[in-house]
Amino acid sequence: MFRRSLRAARQHAVDVHSKIVLASWLRFERRQDELVGTSAMDCCGRNLECPRACLVSGYDPESVNDSCMCSRSPRVECDDDTSIGEQECSTSDEDGDMSFCIGDDEIRCVRYNIALLSRPFRALLYGGFTESWREKINFSNNGISAEGMRAAEIFSRTKRLGSFDLPIVLELLSLTNRFFCEEMKSACDAHLASLISDMEEALVLIEYGLEETAYLLVAACLQIALEEDMKSNAAVMLLERLAECATEVWQKQLAYHQLGVVMLERKEYKDAQNWFVAAVEVGHVYSSVGIARARCKRGHKYSAYKMMNSLVSDYKPAGWMYQERSLYCVGKEKMMDLNTASELDPTLSFPYKYRAVLLVQENRLGAAISELNKIIGFKVSPDCLELRAWISIVLEDYEGALRDIWALLTLDPNYIMFHGKMHGNHLVELLHPLVQQWSQADCWMHLYDRWSSVDDIGSLAVVHHMLANDPGKSLLCFRQSLLLLRLNCQKAAMRCLRLARNCATSKHERLVYEGWILYDTGHREEALAKAEESVSIQRSFEAFFLKAYALADSSLDSKSSMYVIELLEEALRCPSDGLRKGQALNNLGSVYVDCGKLDLAADCYMNALNIKHTRAHQGLARVYHLKNQRKAAYDEMTKLIEKARNNASAYEKRSEYCDRDMAKSDLSMATQLDPLRTYTYRYRAAGTWRDIELTTTNTFISVLMDDHREAEAIAELSKAIVFKPDLQLLHLRAAFYDSMGDNISALQDCEAALCLDSGHGETIELYNRARKQADEQQKREFENKIGIVSSLSGQ
Repeated sequence: MFRRSLRAARQHAVDVHSKIVLASWLRFERRQDELVGTSAMDCCGRNLECPRACLVSGYDPESVNDSCMCSRSPRVECDDDTSIGEQECSTSDEDGDMSFCIGDDEIRCVRYNIALLSRPFRALLYGGFTESWREKINFSNNGISAEGMRAAEIFSRTKRLGSFDLPIVLELLSLTNRFFCEEMKSACDAHLASLISDMEEALVLIEYGLEETAYLLVAACLQIALEEDMKSNAAVMLLERLAECATEVWQKQLAYHQLGVVMLERKEYKDAQNWFVAAVEVGHVYSSVGIARARCKRGHKYSAYKMMNSLVSDYKPAGWMYQERSLYCVGKEKMMDLNTASELDPTLSFPYKYRAVLLVQENRLGAAISELNKIIGFKVSPDCLELRAWISIVLEDYEGALRDIWALLTLDPNYIMFHGKMHGNHLVELLHPLVQQWSQADCWMHLYDRWSSVDDIGSLAVVHHMLANDPGKSLLCFRQSLLLLRLNCQKAAMRCLRLARNCATSKHERLVYEGWILYDTGHREEALAKAEESVSIQRSFEAFFLKAYALADSSLDSKSSMYVIELLEEALRCPSDGLRKGQALNNLGSVYVDCGKLDLAADCYMNALNIKHTRAHQGLARVYHLKNQRKAAYDEMTKLIEKARNNASAYEKRSEYCDRDMAKSDLSMATQLDPLRTYTYRYRAAGTWRDIELTTTNTFISVLMDDHREAEAIAELSKAIVFKPDLQLLHLRAAFYDSMGDNISALQDCEAALCLDSGHGETIELYNRARKQADEQQKREFENKIGIVSSLSGQ
């Protein structure tokens, strides 16, 4: 959603400055694109990110997706062992009409091409200078070597740098400033920026960038420096400039707060407190937390407590406020704050970890792991996995510890454990001899067991172990990405998917992974094209599956549904393992259900269950429900609950197949296991006292409106919106506000919902109605004021 918002901002930008900044943000957000042969500094081929396209002022929102000039310029492949291709070789005597002499070397050039590099060159070669009629020009005293001038000559013809060595490009950069060659400077700047990959390179090249005003190179160096260490002097310098450049209030708030954060990390607590105070003074209330932290670090713990206590009293309480206040108190008061924090926002991980540590101190290790399981069940994070691994080691459950460390390293391969003192891989080496060794066949067996028990973390750990034995296996990297998506770890999933693409040994396989990358980043049509190209090279399960999945993502008519069915059947005819075929059968069953072919759907789900695709119980339950076999549907979901390790969704779904009292119990269990599931809040908001199937927003609204309990419903929805601003929750709350005549609140929730999905039809309709009612109300109020003024004037 962040990238989507950036793309929209770039699309509607008008001035050059805004276009450059927004395009740079987009390239920065793409910095983790780890496709072989690409860099975040490369142009993506469209005006959206192209640095050159940004230099054109004016409003043209439709042009951002057009191909940019970079993609239209001819590109010639170069051999790895040569710096330039044959067509880039130095100009022959017949082609050149003048020469630059540097020492004993003579570089033959085309006068017209060199003159096009800049105005100074044009004046030199075609103006009133003596060089304009000379065939040979002495260029020895201009700070460039013969090799550098040959490179300039090549650029004058090809408009690209080829694969010149770094010193040559640096020479060209210096030449561009001396003779104002803007196009060549831009190419050198971008080329040098693309070379930055680590801190050492950044430290070497940043001086050249500053001296030669190569802003893209400087930005790339600073980007590395900031990501390497946010406490660096470079980070402080940039943030100080940010504060100086701030003009809007929100810009000052951001700059002052960020400076406070960096100073806090640098342990310069007095300066940190001053910056946080400055941020609060310009309206950034959240910086009060920074003031409290800095005061506590300076030894004023009670003052910090009073600061947070004031925040809790003056504003609507939120979970993070109580969590923060708990840092400055002890004993029962501390636990009360942490429990309240979890109640208001169950996604905060610190309260769970703190309670787990207390339980460890009381030697209640099993209870400590159970406490961590509460949050790991719906929100996986490396720190919680690390803590659970240490407790498992104390219990001598070394397999459990290894499971968590392997999963942790999948989320963050560079994670340093034990307060930054030990790399996760080192702990794996220490624990590995203490557990039973698995062959690759054993790993596949364990993977099937964990997959069938819907144990995503266990599956992730097994796949990581398999990759350790068989590094570079693209299929296993792809499996990692699928599991990470189920665990809502999108960034880690994309990293694994890109790694799968990089490790692919065949073109058709690489195209499939590129297709999934495109699909996951919102480019559905391009993903379909990749799948079709892959199929044209070789028919494979994954290519057909990708194509079917992407097509099924849109609203399907009967003809499209039949095509998706054909694609899934083709996929099932291709070789693959049972894990993926189970998924394909499950998807095929879903399409059959949508087409009303319930018997065929049931067959698909049964076949999936036969190869241990446990999630198919849910689809089979849906078939039974549609056949009015409610008891059979309930029993099927019970089987899933019994088998699945992660079963919050199973409890939620089973609630649809039982009476209201049992539904309440199942929904309560679903919320307890996974507070992020929003259906339960919507159901309770609509009133669980009614024995009806609540499937649409209008049904939800009508139930509570009949009982005039809108305020109660809003309170229920607000519990979840605080920590999960979900589209459906916001839309439903807006509808209740609208029914109560609170147009302002309704509009606010509609606007928030449309930020999540700008094309949501029901919300757009509700927004337009609330907008119209608000305008009418404002008109009536204005007319009333006019009437009062008129009557007073008459008196």
